[in-house]
Amino acid sequence: MKSTKIFVIVLILLIIIAGGLFALKILGTMENTEATNTSADANLANQGNEQELSTPKTLSGAERPIAVMIDNHIDAMPQAGLLEADIVYEIIVEGGETRLMLIMQDKDLAKIGPVRSARHYFLDYALENDAIYVHYGWSPQAESDISSLRINNINGIFESETSFWRVDDKYAPHNAVTSTKNIMEIARREGYRTTTNSDPVLNYVVDEVNLENGQDANTITIPYSTVNTVRYEYDETAKEYVRYSRDEKQVDWDTKQPVTTKNIIIEKIKNSTLNDGTEKGRQTLDNIGEFDGYYITNGKAIEIKCIKNSRSAQTVYEDLEGNEINVNDGKTFIQICPIDSEIEIEGLSEQNTAEDVNSVQ
Repeated sequence: MKSTKIFVIVLILLIIIAGGLFALKILGTMENTEATNTSADANLANQGNEQELSTPKTLSGAERPIAVMIDNHIDAMPQAGLLEADIVYEIIVEGGETRLMLIMQDKDLAKIGPVRSARHYFLDYALENDAIYVHYGWSPQAESDISSLRINNINGIFESETSFWRVDDKYAPHNAVTSTKNIMEIARREGYRTTTNSDPVLNYVVDEVNLENGQDANTITIPYSTVNTVRYEYDETAKEYVRYSRDEKQVDWDTKQPVTTKNIIIEKIKNSTLNDGTEKGRQTLDNIGEFDGYYITNGKAIEIKCIKNSRSAQTVYEDLEGNEINVNDGKTFIQICPIDSEIEIEGLSEQNTAEDVNSVQ
């Protein structure tokens, strides 16, 4: 009996030891599995972060921009909408005049204008911004291209007097105006797409861009023709440029607030007179290719290259090392000027020197 009891005790101890070892093995396996799962989860999380970081910024689902042709004749000034625009293009037209095209997105303006007629080369910049093109009349070339390129456009001439109307404080053809509400209502009526998935043309960044190696740029003078010279004066306190046209400060039509901009991009592109038999001096623009220019912000300017590969392709703005430039968040005026335009970019020291010389004389 004694030997039997010993045998039973030993057997029980062996069972307990074996069970303990088995339990330890299971715990170890569970810990390894948990560690593996944790590591896998971490890897998946990291991959998700990497994917998120590498995903380019888009405007997916945002309201589609509108591109509105704005009269810049002296009798059309002051204009409405330049203060609120995201981008404003200025390009030469017939007679040495310029016309403006404002790009705006998700704005609510009761008055935009004076709205003026389309020119075919402005379509290229409406296309690259994925914008609904708004105008009041058109040149034969613009009418043809709008049709062949199937541009989503709104021609105010064909709309009601409640959608586009003429005001009394200016005279025709410099007095046609509209509103963003009317534009979007017409766009929906026409069945135009009203949202966009396109990336912005400009590489806007949140952090302030200071062109440390750029030249001083406090006064920028851009002669388009003998009848129109554009000038910008830097306001160091506001860190914006005040705009002048024909030596006149441009202001908002109603508020009289000065038109300012955070950024200025200059592109030097060849324009020439169309041989279309009309003898109206209408212009065309050789804007496909690579062109010299400047990026100007915060009182500094750098030389850049402006690259456009097709009419609908977005223009890429690069520094001279081939890197796409970062652009300060804020309004941008894009000055597409004649290739032989004698642009002047002056710093404070240069201005002071000129003033000293003038005072001596």
